[in-house]
Amino acid sequence: MGNARKISMKTLERIVLYKRILGDLAAKGQKTLYSHQLAELAHNSPAQVRRDLMITGYSGTPRRGYTTEDLIKKISVTLNETAEQKIALVGIGNLGRAILAYFNYQQPSFSIAAAFDSDETRVDRVIAGCRCYHLREFESKVKELGVTLGIVTVPASSAQTVADMMVSAGIKAILNFAPVPLKVPSNVFADRIDITMALEKIAYLASIK
Repeated sequence: MGNARKISMKTLERIVLYKRILGDLAAKGQKTLYSHQLAELAHNSPAQVRRDLMITGYSGTPRRGYTTEDLIKKISVTLNETAEQKIALVGIGNLGRAILAYFNYQQPSFSIAAAFDSDETRVDRVIAGCRCYHLREFESKVKELGVTLGIVTVPASSAQTVADMMVSAGIKAILNFAPVPLKVPSNVFADRIDITMALEKIAYLASIK
């Protein structure tokens, strides 16, 4: 994870958000912006934006602000994204297929190098440009392809087993979509995306409006 380990989680989340916003602006042809403009788009304060961006070593000018493309590059270096990040996905169901399509067509900094499943009908094929393998080939393929990141899209009952397999194969960070927390060693980072929990939160907020 490199530099990311020296950055607090909250700061890291904000910097990743800035990079997403900057990418959208660059795609629309915007070449420069000021800290107050980025702060407004990120629902943040200009002072916080400037403090966060100091971590990248890049500073704008009072006259022109930040150069969009240069700032994207600096953030990418800070996040160790100068090289393509290779991912292994386990679970080629509906969610897994949707993620394959999203990453391989929308995320140039990341590549799902291989997908895996224990269902024979889902393997030995290409989905959204990604080769799919049987789970028994996981460790050998991860090492062969140089994969360091994992995505778990299996049922809750299988998630921990898959996580253990990923750790054993040398995966350093796991993004978990299964509705259950994972237990991993201290040198492996695991983050969980719980769609049901997020829906419950927004449903409550909607009910009190």
